[in-house]
Amino acid sequence: MEYRDIAPMMGRLWAPLAAVTTHWQGRVNAQIAVAISAASIVPQRPRVLVQIYKGNYSHLLITQSGVFALNFITPEQLHMIRDFGLVSGVDRDKLAGVEHSVGATGAPLLAGCMGYLECQVINAMDGGDMTCFLADVVSGASVPDALPISWREARRLIPQEWNDAWDARISEEIETSLKNMDQIDYSPWTPSPGKQGVPGD
Repeated sequence: MEYRDIAPMMGRLWAPLAAVTTHWQGRVNAQIAVAISAASIVPQRPRVLVQIYKGNYSHLLITQSGVFALNFITPEQLHMIRDFGLVSGVDRDKLAGVEHSVGATGAPLLAGCMGYLECQVINAMDGGDMTCFLADVVSGASVPDALPISWREARRLIPQEWNDAWDARISEEIETSLKNMDQIDYSPWTPSPGKQGVPGD
């Protein structure tokens, strides 16, 4: 299979741009995610799927706390791609100086976003290089008539320097993913997994 034959369709599967925030034992983190989808057709029982790579610091926090929030950013908040997506949260508090509140689950809720969904993990699937978390939406809000921005749109708006940095980072992560994609743990997910080591991002 030639990837270029399916690239246009695969590119359209990315979700609206969101900052994923989470917490565990007094630690907080935020990262950028584009692999998000709705996972319920029942209006009274909304659910989402979100894909988090194991090398991300947020993966540890979500795995341990079982909670996260999706903060859908505006075009005026594209600096979050740099602030949350191009640096690690292991050695710094990415939310220091960022206006936010604390949601019902304890996850940070970023000010000024066009909407947020606060989520409680109910199951997870190991994907080798990443984990796909299935979560109930336990609270949320949205700005009427606001439209989330896509990753494709965001890349046209951010400085070329940020695009180059993102591409360099993704190239490294692709190499890691290629080594780990087939290393899938088929053990059933449990809500209270054991303590894990701290990943690098």
